[in-house]
Amino acid sequence: MQANGTGGQEPEPQMSCRNGESSSSVAGAVHSNGLMPSANNGLPSTESPEPDSSAKKKKRLSQSDEDVIRLIGQHLHGLGLNQTVDLLMQESGCRLEHPAATKFRNHVIEGEWEKAESDLNELKALMHSPSAVVRMKFLLLQQKYLEYLEDGKVLEALQVLRAELTPLKYNTERIHILSGYLMCSNSDDLRAKAEWEGKGTASRSKLLDKLQTYLPPSVMLPPRRLQTLLRQAVELQRDRCLYHNTKLDSGLDSVSLLIDHVCSRKQFPCYTQQILTEHCNEVWFCKFSNDGTKLASGSKDTTVIIWQVDPDTHLLKQLKTLEGHAYGVSYLAWSPDDTYLIACGPDDCSELWLWNVQTGELRTKMSQSHEDSLTSVAWNPDGKRFVTGGQRGQFYQCDLDGNLLDSWEGVRVQCLWCLNDGRTVLASDTHQRIRGYNFEDLTDRNIVQEDHPVMSFTVSKNGRLALLNVATQGVHLWDLQDRVLVRKYQGVTQGFYTIHSCFGGYNEDFIASGSEDHKVYIWHKRSELPIAELTGHTRTVNCVSWNPALPGLMASASDDGTIRVWGPAPFLDSQEPEGLTECFSMDS
Repeated sequence: MQANGTGGQEPEPQMSCRNGESSSSVAGAVHSNGLMPSANNGLPSTESPEPDSSAKKKKRLSQSDEDVIRLIGQHLHGLGLNQTVDLLMQESGCRLEHPAATKFRNHVIEGEWEKAESDLNELKALMHSPSAVVRMKFLLLQQKYLEYLEDGKVLEALQVLRAELTPLKYNTERIHILSGYLMCSNSDDLRAKAEWEGKGTASRSKLLDKLQTYLPPSVMLPPRRLQTLLRQAVELQRDRCLYHNTKLDSGLDSVSLLIDHVCSRKQFPCYTQQILTEHCNEVWFCKFSNDGTKLASGSKDTTVIIWQVDPDTHLLKQLKTLEGHAYGVSYLAWSPDDTYLIACGPDDCSELWLWNVQTGELRTKMSQSHEDSLTSVAWNPDGKRFVTGGQRGQFYQCDLDGNLLDSWEGVRVQCLWCLNDGRTVLASDTHQRIRGYNFEDLTDRNIVQEDHPVMSFTVSKNGRLALLNVATQGVHLWDLQDRVLVRKYQGVTQGFYTIHSCFGGYNEDFIASGSEDHKVYIWHKRSELPIAELTGHTRTVNCVSWNPALPGLMASASDDGTIRVWGPAPFLDSQEPEGLTECFSMDS
């Protein structure tokens, strides 16, 4: 334990459903659904089926019912169940899409470009934005041009380019690119340069998907609309799941649509897998390597221990011990490629150690002045530089050999972080703030201002969010871009000791922190209340580190001299995992 004294939608045309209308209307429902009966050479039938006498007595469907029927019809049509779709549309009195859209679809799939262009004139009157016709025509002509080129009809392709595409005066930059395809030596070269599937159903179906985006859904449904809605529903359930901590396939085949998505907390790192007791004094810090294969821990006992993570069992085994840190080790930082590890000491330590983790050799032992305190460090993303400083008013940028590259005087640093831009260094200071410093143009600016001392902070992988441990206040989440306080997390006991929290879990959806009440607290990023309180340590928990490669693995370091490794429960019965005292539901 280290003490520190610091606009509304337009109305759609009435064409999607005709409950209770005459038989001539019902006829349109059958042959305007995009199906191609073989009796009419693949084109929509023009014969009107006999109307069902009971249809006139049917209750008129609501708009939502009509939408559902059309969505089901589109999905069944995609499965090739065309007769079922015919029957569904006839019995419901709905139609899958406008007859003009059906003609247009068939002509595009068949590659009848002149007829498809003619269809656009009929569709124009049904569109909210008639100007979109030009964009649709451009896409049609582009496909026509590419297919001519693939067939070796260079003159015809050139005619399309000059007489049809160019006069549209739309997307001239794209026309220049298209003209370059005239130089392709063969069809394979054309497909490669144009990133195009080639002439046929595949590329025409993709073209149709693009064209459909310009048509109102009342005229033609967006492609695979039902699958899109179902996928969105599954993703929403995952987002609202308290314990969702795994990467799942974004497709629908990997989930059941018959039940809601729920993750058991038994799959969450709430269970003590190991207790590491190799340190013989307070453990002040622990940190997983960037690739998740190792854990480094620093202690008051003057040693750093490197632990190897077993890739199969996820158990940790002592790999090597780095000795000689006379003041103890209070902070550790892995280089971006995990080759090096920098160790810092507490406030009265004026040295830092840069170790080669692979060889176990000390590369650099750096000390600028005996009056300094080098208590915090952060690596530049290039892995060739680092910044270090402390609370005695110095702030340095150095190379791997400890040579001073730049310095910033008068800054009493509590914690440091280098942003991904490679230029900006964030530093929390004794003025209860975090400022951004740029060594290139020697500018600085205020980013975060708290009302109490910032004991430590860490930044999310994307550089957008900062997680602060604030004296007497607990854990705060800040948006660095908008410079606003996003959330204050409840439960943790935070006084004037330096406690390190972390982002973690799949997609960094979770936050974990140690606490002076001997617990580890875990929150979902969007919830102020903890979803888990982990017990087992007997003194202050100084640091928590979540494995970046294994979202179900977490470690905590404590003044009780131990490191606890947390993982999922190794059993499937209803018994609660050891060390889980209580969990709360996520607030809305």
